[in-house]
Amino acid sequence: MDAQLMLYENMRQISIHMVDAARANDWDRLCELETQVARLRDQLMAQPKAVPPVRDETARTRKLALIKQLLDDDREIRSHAEPWMENVRVLLAGNARQKAVQKAYGVGL
Repeated sequence: MDAQLMLYENMRQISIHMVDAARANDWDRLCELETQVARLRDQLMAQPKAVPPVRDETARTRKLALIKQLLDDDREIRSHAEPWMENVRVLLAGNARQKAVQKAYGVGL
């Protein structure tokens, strides 16, 4: 198996766990897994740009399938994470307003 294909396979396995973490609202685990995928992505990007074309049609087809699966996983993860992130933004904005009011009117924190 070529090195690129192995990286894609490893990224996909971690991505499956990321989907599970997002479904469970386990944001700490999701962040840990994202760091692992980022390391693999960096390894993939560090490979020589002039990689010979994949002559093995099976490997090429598998890479394309893995990329599509990674994109599908990313969409699902975002569907869980974005509402949570919006709630955090609202909470933080509310806290910032509250602190600004307290500061403006001299109310102790």
